[in-house]
Amino acid sequence: MVLKRTPLYDLHKKLNAKMVPFGGWDMPVQYSGIIEEYHATRTGVAIFDICHMGEFFVTGDAEQTGLDRIVTQRLRDLSVGACRYGMMLNESGGILDDLIVFRLDDHEWMIVVNAATSDDDAAHFQRQLNESESFDDRSVQTGKIDVQGPKSRDFLLPLIVGIDRLPYYGCARFDVMGEPAIVSRTGYTGELGYEIYYPADKIARLWESLLTRGAVPAGLGARDVLRIEMGYPLYGHEISTGVSPLDAGLERFIDWEKDFIGKEALLQYKQGGVAARTMCFVADSRRSPREGQKIFSADDKEIGVVTSGTFSPSLLKGVGLGRVAETVPTGQTVFFGTPDKKAAAVSAGRPVYKNGSLKA
Repeated sequence: MVLKRTPLYDLHKKLNAKMVPFGGWDMPVQYSGIIEEYHATRTGVAIFDICHMGEFFVTGDAEQTGLDRIVTQRLRDLSVGACRYGMMLNESGGILDDLIVFRLDDHEWMIVVNAATSDDDAAHFQRQLNESESFDDRSVQTGKIDVQGPKSRDFLLPLIVGIDRLPYYGCARFDVMGEPAIVSRTGYTGELGYEIYYPADKIARLWESLLTRGAVPAGLGARDVLRIEMGYPLYGHEISTGVSPLDAGLERFIDWEKDFIGKEALLQYKQGGVAARTMCFVADSRRSPREGQKIFSADDKEIGVVTSGTFSPSLLKGVGLGRVAETVPTGQTVFFGTPDKKAAAVSAGRPVYKNGSLKA
């Protein structure tokens, strides 16, 4: 398989980044080291190459175009300059992808989707939109750098005038180094953070400028640790076409008062009793849970499987996410591993990292 490369690939190689396959892309997993990059994000400013993500633009009324029906969240009442997280489902209620919708103007929308599913997502949008001419896939033309960390606002202020007025889950157009850009503030790492959508053919200059000004480059390794500590789902792990939003613990991102693809199947599933739950847990030791390991109850019953796991540099313990067949109350003891080699853990509420600057 030939891996795709982002516009920043040569700069990653120049920084001696360790590159790995990810969702069909050749991506940096680390530069100086995962722990160092993690701490840079939690305490200062780190930058991430996210050019592999997909960006779709839709013009027109959300309901008339059919955009509102594709997404589980209501879009009609989304304010201009605001973003909203949601999902798009298949007719069976399985998650095709999770996404963020941006309302750039009254009749202008940007939808950001995952890299691995981008092509399938584009095809789904084109099938489901009533007005296919309103759809524009600008993934190739759009680069994306995420600037994350508690010092990111002060770091970006000299470069992006007015960014200090951007609210949490807000977005706006800015001039960034003489180029038009869309900047949002979602902070998916659990820290104050901004996402810069920039012309792909110019984004190398922006990356080098951010490095020169002192930002620390961070890779997929640190990003995964950060998101697991926050309890955020990742496509292919906590969510997939075989997992419903109810299984994934994402019902709060469903507006049951509106119509959306998969709604009837979800309602039937909910009425019949949800078969799975997503849980977060913290190990009693430094041992890291690993994807695919089993989860056991305190009485040695196999109840589920680990979907993501890592070592938390803040807690100095292993932390994980898992899908289980029964509700596990917060504070209850569980075990993870194999039948002959288990490690103890405690069920925890999400997030397990609670000192972030996300909404500062």
